[in-house]
Amino acid sequence: MIRPDAVTLRQLRALLAVGKAGSMAAAAQDLGLTAPAVHSQIKALEDAMQVALLQRHADGAGSGLTAEGRVLTEAATRIEVILSQVAEEITAMKAGHLGRVRLGVVSTGKYFAPRLVKILRTLASGTEVSLRVGNRDQVITDLDTGVIDMAIMGRPPLTPKVEAIPLGPHPHGLIASPEHPLAGRRALSAADLAQELFICREEGSGTRILMARYLDRIGDGQQFQTVEMGSNETIKQSVIAGLGIAFLSLHTVTDELASGRLVLLDAPQLPIIRHWFLVNLVDRRQSAAGAEIARNIVALNGSYLPALPLDQGRRFSGNPVG
Repeated sequence: MIRPDAVTLRQLRALLAVGKAGSMAAAAQDLGLTAPAVHSQIKALEDAMQVALLQRHADGAGSGLTAEGRVLTEAATRIEVILSQVAEEITAMKAGHLGRVRLGVVSTGKYFAPRLVKILRTLASGTEVSLRVGNRDQVITDLDTGVIDMAIMGRPPLTPKVEAIPLGPHPHGLIASPEHPLAGRRALSAADLAQELFICREEGSGTRILMARYLDRIGDGQQFQTVEMGSNETIKQSVIAGLGIAFLSLHTVTDELASGRLVLLDAPQLPIIRHWFLVNLVDRRQSAAGAEIARNIVALNGSYLPALPLDQGRRFSGNPVG
């Protein structure tokens, strides 16, 4: 009979350590224990759960998690996150705050998120607001596991089940160096873009997915040349240097467009207008502090989002919505 009441944090942490380190000896070193002590914790945990949680690797070097062990380490990770959050809440309360809210933002949103956090701290002075920036997959994982309380992103996930509240427009377009041969030309066609090198984000990025759909639509399945870069900043510098052109969120390049270091290409069916969303898990009850922060974000009606330079803004408002 499985006895979850017999499970202890020490046992779960031993299992997490073995899963991470790959062997009991390495886990013992990480935990500051002896290998027999770690073995004893794992054995007690297996007795409580009535199942093997570890298995020897095929080459005999070290131990790996069984399927049941992986399920239990996922639960253990969630428990560690909850305990960490409780500690942060208590620390915030001891400092005189009503609570602490962890806001996650996809990397494209880091260009406006700090300003938003500053505004939120002014509006809800009794609440401490922290910011965590990551790529889309990481933000979704953080939301699902409780590392963050809510998230701002451009494309809400299908799983886990979330409530997504639109916050404001999120324009995307093609940018180039002002010295690029296509810069300043009007009404570009798909043929004009066919030989260009597109500098893009990694697979799985929301911007990369949107770019792929756009190129597939205008090119009718034609293959375009691409090269991956790890961040928006690297992409922008590569475009400024003349390496190629890029499909990006225009909220990431407002400064460069205003200064003339980058220009917006008059490409077909651009800009594409998506939306920023505030995303919350449907099955997770928000704290009072979290509910207040969410209300404040929605009430701001996107006023913290970057504004395009005037000349680019005119083109922005006149082009079709994709």
